[in-house]
Amino acid sequence: MKKATSLIITMLILLNVTAQKTYIWCGSLIDGVSGEPRKNMTIVVEKNKIVAVENGYSKGEAGDKTFDLKSKTVTPGWIDMHVHMSHETGPGRYMETFTFNPPDYAFQSVKFSEITLMAGFTTVRDLGVSSKAEVGVVISLRNAIQKGLIKGPRIYTAGKSIATTGGHADPTNGYRQDLMGSPGPEDGVVNGPDECRQAVRQRYKDGSDLIKITATGGVLSVAKSPSNPQFTEEEIKAIVEAARDYGYKVAVHAHGAEGMKRAIRAGVNSIEHGTYMDDEAIALFKQYGTWYVPTLTAGAAVADSAKKPGYYPDLVTLKALEVGPKIKATFTRAYKAGVKIAFGTDAGVYKHGMNWLEFGYMISAGMSPMDAIRSATIHAAELLGEKNKLGSIEAGKLADIVAVDGNPLTDSAAFGKVIFVMKDGIVYKQ
Repeated sequence: MKKATSLIITMLILLNVTAQKTYIWCGSLIDGVSGEPRKNMTIVVEKNKIVAVENGYSKGEAGDKTFDLKSKTVTPGWIDMHVHMSHETGPGRYMETFTFNPPDYAFQSVKFSEITLMAGFTTVRDLGVSSKAEVGVVISLRNAIQKGLIKGPRIYTAGKSIATTGGHADPTNGYRQDLMGSPGPEDGVVNGPDECRQAVRQRYKDGSDLIKITATGGVLSVAKSPSNPQFTEEEIKAIVEAARDYGYKVAVHAHGAEGMKRAIRAGVNSIEHGTYMDDEAIALFKQYGTWYVPTLTAGAAVADSAKKPGYYPDLVTLKALEVGPKIKATFTRAYKAGVKIAFGTDAGVYKHGMNWLEFGYMISAGMSPMDAIRSATIHAAELLGEKNKLGSIEAGKLADIVAVDGNPLTDSAAFGKVIFVMKDGIVYKQ
């Protein structure tokens, strides 16, 4: 019996030492760090990591797997830095607050997650929810994906967005007065530095990965202004200080220039949307090294949806028609000025799985195709604080790999033709 047990242990050790490898033959490899595509390359994957990137088409040993992508373009898995995984746009979206229970959000989030992964997005940053019913859903969704229970991208989530009373992420905006109540820090609504700190600590207790605040008015909230500043600079500083204590980065929704200036000076990590960015704000972006996440797809989508009668409440329709078309021109100015840009789409404001459209919008607004790919790979990984394991195809990085049919450097429609998806060494689409 002892001899048999010993033999089994020895066999298991040998199997582990000679673990199966995966060889991916790449006709054109955009690795996230090189200035030009690399031709006729092989990526070698063992378990969940890239162990080698070799010239030519290498062959493995008996039992190793080989994927022939010699006619495809291969890139690192894409990273969308601004999504909302628990909900999706629609004319009935505003009623969900009153009709949906947490399980309703949970079941649809499973569908949205798989769609997103199959579109080539192996990592996403979920930037907050407004309704309390969704908070636990996204955190549990993240955990379920990590455990391999469901298919989806790697999720970094902000949990409940933090707002001021009546601000963009106040969950009671638009309610009749007897239902509004006075939500506080636990619900992500704050007033004054002390409550700001409390809200950050609550996000830590909830299990969030980062902090999201709404520093200005927004488009889809049922509140009047799309751009007024909604936090004092002192309040934002309190949030940033508390976030740093807990190892959190801070992402900031901001359309108006004054709100984003306050946030940048307070030391936040990224500004989302940035619609009314002016020259002073651009200078601050560069001075502080703050990242800009543009969400061009959302701008185009809300402007288009606002033209459909009854799609949004009247107050929202007016804002969507005003703000949506402006984001693209802002992006062009910011890119030309040298502001650091990371890819983000605001998926959920439009239909999940169409995140790849952002590449085309960025390119049509003046960004080079290679820079657009970098914004969704190595630059997004840098903003996440995960550049050591994500964002490029290099030995030692996690095996997040995507292949498309066609050449995305000459045809942005190729981004929508994903034929291969590997995340963490597991092939989900081939």
